[in-house]
Amino acid sequence: MSYCAPPLFGSLMKKERSDDMYLYYAIFSLEDDAVNVVFPDLEGAATFGEDMHEALYMAKDLLAGWLLGEVDDGMAFPNVTDPREIQTEPGELVIPIEVDLDFYRKKFDSTPIKKTLTIPSYLNDLGIKASINFSATLTDALKEKLGV
Repeated sequence: MSYCAPPLFGSLMKKERSDDMYLYYAIFSLEDDAVNVVFPDLEGAATFGEDMHEALYMAKDLLAGWLLGEVDDGMAFPNVTDPREIQTEPGELVIPIEVDLDFYRKKFDSTPIKKTLTIPSYLNDLGIKASINFSATLTDALKEKLGV
């Protein structure tokens, strides 16, 4: 179980999980028109969102991309700072961000997989007549349905 959690939370959060789960802390700064996000343990890692929801999404995406980049470069991951030691300004929030690198590896892998499926013939005919790309349509529908 290789889980990047500081000793403070290690015993509280110990449960079965993927070996590819990683947790780092981010500092969220609430501004008038955006939420800025910085990872103090990841040099130069910063992002933002228009609101908290988008900022959390962007933080997860950034963390996963940053860690996968380290893997690709053969680099070790930095140690996680104990959240009690992270210096913040008034109004800033320290928020744990956890990512499953196995999921993100698959998400960023665009290798096509051939699938055989069955649809009503009238939809097939209409789709061909409208020059619909069935693979792209199914991909878009799956992403929307699964929220990814």
